[in-house]
Amino acid sequence: MVRVLFVCLGNICRSPMAKAVFHHKVRAAGLEREIETDSAGTGHWHIGGPAHEGTLRILRQHNIPIDHRARQIDASDLEDFDYVIVMDEDNLANVRALGPGRATMRSLMEYALQTGVAEVPDPYYTGGFPEVFRLIDAATDGLLAAIRRDHRI
Repeated sequence: MVRVLFVCLGNICRSPMAKAVFHHKVRAAGLEREIETDSAGTGHWHIGGPAHEGTLRILRQHNIPIDHRARQIDASDLEDFDYVIVMDEDNLANVRALGPGRATMRSLMEYALQTGVAEVPDPYYTGGFPEVFRLIDAATDGLLAAIRRDHRI
């Protein structure tokens, strides 16, 4: 089983959206038995809370289900997951500060270089949920292709 953890700041906007979109693609590919997904935040502010209404709204518009309660990443996640996929450089620095772990740590946008965008902007501050969805949609295609190639699934 390949385990993928998506990480943003508060775990209510970007990372739950990425988890839901990626899981939707995994399910469509018939790979639910091979790939497991989760999400977490580097901050503690929203622990136990639902996804942001903007995330819920954009996912509903695209008929993508979501079941989410925010949680905070901890050092054990770096051992439990194969991939820790972050939304921006600040998230990556915060995750790396937890320790080395065995997980591959990468920015989500490394899987969508064709976009010319290095980070997924935080829609909590900008309200740009449609743009965030577009970036996440493109990057999760690339991530799924990379996992399928690297793990021969």
